[in-house]
Amino acid sequence: MPIVVKSRDEISIMREAGRHVAEVLQILRDALRPGLVEVELDEIVRREFKKRNIIPTFLGYGNPPYPATVCVSINDEIVHGIPGKREINDGDVVSIDLGCTYKGFVADSALTVGVGDVSAEKQRLIDVCEESLRRGIEAARGGARVGDIGHAVQAYVEGEGFAIVREYVGHGVGRQMHEDPQIPNYGNPGTGTTLRPGMVIAIEPMVNAGTWRTRKDDDDWTIRTLDGSLSAHFEHTLAITEGTAQVLTLP
Repeated sequence: MPIVVKSRDEISIMREAGRHVAEVLQILRDALRPGLVEVELDEIVRREFKKRNIIPTFLGYGNPPYPATVCVSINDEIVHGIPGKREINDGDVVSIDLGCTYKGFVADSALTVGVGDVSAEKQRLIDVCEESLRRGIEAARGGARVGDIGHAVQAYVEGEGFAIVREYVGHGVGRQMHEDPQIPNYGNPGTGTTLRPGMVIAIEPMVNAGTWRTRKDDDDWTIRTLDGSLSAHFEHTLAITEGTAQVLTLP
């Protein structure tokens, strides 16, 4: 798949898509509480997206088709958790990943929240993952290389004593949710695809408290840590410029 450089008008549309994603993610974050049933988050997304006249990108995506509008991953689940009838408990680490399609363009974002009374170590995992995303975004500018992003994320995460997932990576975003180039959260500076102004990418570090290795559930979607350790996930969609990247998935 060729790498697509977006026009200013297309990026403007993607910024609007990103605003919707960010606002609904905040609604989901505010709804999180002990006793909430996962599927209630899916119901919120369906209601909000219908009100905003936007399309849930995740629903029906892939093979087998993803059956929900939002991914909800708890504790040792890294990504792609399917919201069901499970209750969220006090102290859970909950990752929410959300995408929408607006006027033919996609925006994709994720965050992780500690629900209720979370331990200091759980909160540190969440904070390190969020900070690693910020560092990846700082490294993403015109003329830099994809490896510069991955190195910034990996060096910080591993320096804090955590592991960065290697089997799932960030990606280009546009009319499709997954476009070229891939954006690994690990790598060597000065390597990989050169970033050009007008490229739109999603950076999404997935940080584990134990091993970086993963396994897939029988549902063919849910990805967990191989050793059962906790995981956190943050993501933003951003447009590359000559200087600091423009984060498109902000309220």
